[in-house]
Formats: sequence, structure tokens, C-alpha cells
Amino acid sequence: MAQSTVSYLWRDRKAADGYRSGVSLHSHTNQSKETLDFLANFGNQYPLMRPIISRMERRSQDNHSVAVNYAASYWTPPMTPKLAFDLESRQIADLGVAPMVSISDHDNIKAPMLLRTVPSARQIPVSVEWSAPYGGVQDFHLGVHNLPSAKAAEWMATLEDYTKNPSDERMGEILAALNAEPNVLVVFNHPLWDLYLIGKQKHEFLVNEFLLKYGNFMHALELNGLRHWEENREVRRLAEKWNMLLISGGDRHGVEPNANINLTNAESFTEFVHEIRTEKRSNVLFMPQYANPWKHRILQSTLDAIRHYPDFPTGSQRWDERVYHPDAHGVVRPLCELWPDGTAPPVMRYGIRLVLLMGTAPVSRGLRYAWSESRQLRLALGEQEG
Repeated sequence: MAQSTVSYLWRDRKAADGYRSGVSLHSHTNQSKETLDFLANFGNQYPLMRPIISRMERRSQDNHSVAVNYAASYWTPPMTPKLAFDLESRQIADLGVAPMVSISDHDNIKAPMLLRTVPSARQIPVSVEWSAPYGGVQDFHLGVHNLPSAKAAEWMATLEDYTKNPSDERMGEILAALNAEPNVLVVFNHPLWDLYLIGKQKHEFLVNEFLLKYGNFMHALELNGLRHWEENREVRRLAEKWNMLLISGGDRHGVEPNANINLTNAESFTEFVHEIRTEKRSNVLFMPQYANPWKHRILQSTLDAIRHYPDFPTGSQRWDERVYHPDAHGVVRPLCELWPDGTAPPVMRYGIRLVLLMGTAPVSRGLRYAWSESRQLRLALGEQEG
């Protein structure tokens, strides 16, 4: 029987007492390629934005002979693997427990492999967030943690091949093989997030169909640190329906540490995997940042993505160093190399400044008050009001 507990540090400052370790799962570094498809969806979802986006697309074509290609473009988070590892470790150590960090960038294992050359991070598991097409209309994101080092590259080739050539039969074979690796942890990340906006009903149908076929190979469902209260409550109900464990997953892309972690008495990540898979016990702790209004947190994450970080390594400092697009010859390059004079057009500079203005103290405080979720805090992830 799955046994999941959920606690909140803002309610109980001693929630970590009695545990040996804290585990940070699902966070991203500048090795993670984040899609820009959302910009096209944004224009379709909000009709008022469509003319603005269309104008920018025409200007790109007319002035620079470069057609905007959202599918081939991407952005990267600002933090290097070492900065991300230290950020997550520090938050956990401040609780008085030993930190364990599993970084899972999108569809690559570069960050953990780089970190294994650093003495303080040598024990980091080899993990990835796998984008797995399903149903012809949706991608499910699966956190695959603690791949065996000797076979990690082979596993990545297998996952990449499936992403290019998906089929139900092959999905079953891959998940069965991952499950046969006794020290590998497979997590269904943000299962109820309708990434491609196919509609809530259709998405939930696909999720339940997926769990019916492959649920035996899934070790936990993620309570996502960047998704809102109601979605995580629905994930909790989904876990109850399928008798599955809940597990943390911060999904950090910016410079704020994960908004939830797991607490455990395991002394190594492999022991933690055993606790989840064999003992079926999971203790999720939400950190104080999750108590902030969700819209405010999404704004802060957006600000993190476009801020200038002068102390970061070259290539991670400016937002246009972290956004990539094909040039006129189809070669993917940072935007800063595509500007005619090396500087973003005025309309983009003004737009960035306007968004950054929302992060200044007076405006930020006002928005935070306007977006207050006091009732959500009382209800938390399923407790009854009053």
C-alpha cells in the first residue's frame, strides 16, 4: 500500500526533524533546451496578442530574411550545473539534513555528467526529464533518475530513438526495461498539466489510459513545485485512484530553489530509490516559496529567465545569449549573434524593460497582494476548510 505524506514548512518549522536527508528532484540548468512553442500557443490562446506577435514575425522576415521558427528555437535557464547544484544543496542543508540533488534537464544528461567531475557533486545521480510522445497529440514528461552510469549513454540513445519514432509497443518495452533496473526511479512529472492545450477532458483521458497501460512501471506521480494548488490537488486524487505514491518535483528553471523536496532517512540516492520503489514510502515537504501566489511565482520565474546576471559565465549572462534560433542558413545560434548590430531591436528592449518593471518592489508587492491565495493556503492539498 502506497504511503505518501505531505507537510508544509510554513506550518511546521520542525518538519525536517527526525530525518537524515533531503532530496531535490526535477530541476533544470543551462544544459536544458526549453521549447519556444508556447509563444505560438500564446498568440492563439490570447487573440489580443496575435497581431503583436504577427508583426514581430513579419519584421523578422522582411528586415533580416529569417522566418520565425518556434519549433526549432529554444531558450536555456540561466544557472550552470554547478550553480544549480549548490543552490539546491544549500536550501536542504539549511534544514539541518544532508542534501541529495537529482538534476533532470530535458532530454539530455550533460549536467550530471559534468558535475561528476566536481568533487562536491561526484555522487550526483545521472537523471533526465524524458519528453515521451503519446497519443499523437501530447508529450508526457517522465523523470528518469539514477540511470546506471555505464549504460547512461545507451539509455539516452534509446529514449531519443523513441521520441523520434513513438509507438505504444515500444513505450511498454522501454518502461519495462527501466523498471527492471532496480536502482532507477521513474516519475510521471506534472501528469495533469495539459502542455499542448488539447483540452482538459482529452488530456485526462490520455493520462488515465497511459496509467492503465504502463502504471505498473511508474514509481510515483509528481506534486510539481511550479504548478498551482488545484492541479496538485487533482494529482493527489489521481494517485489515490491508482494507489500510487506522490513525490516531490520542484521543476526549477530560474534562480529560486525548488519549492518542494522529499525527506528521507536514506543515506544515498540509491537507498532513497529503494524507499520509494520497494517500501513505497514518500515524505513530501513544501517549502515556504510555494505559499506565495502562483501567478506571482510564475512572474518571478519569467523575470529570472530574462534578467541580466553579470556574475554568471559568458553565455549565461544576458537573455539574448540564452535564446537560440536558426539563422538565414538554418544554423541555430544565440539571438545576440543574429541582431544586425549585436543589440536587440528597440521594441524588444522596451518590452523586456516593461516586464522587468513588474519585478520592482512597489509593483511586485501590489501584484502579490492582488494575487493572494489565502483560501488556497487554508485548503492546501486536500485538507477540509474550517
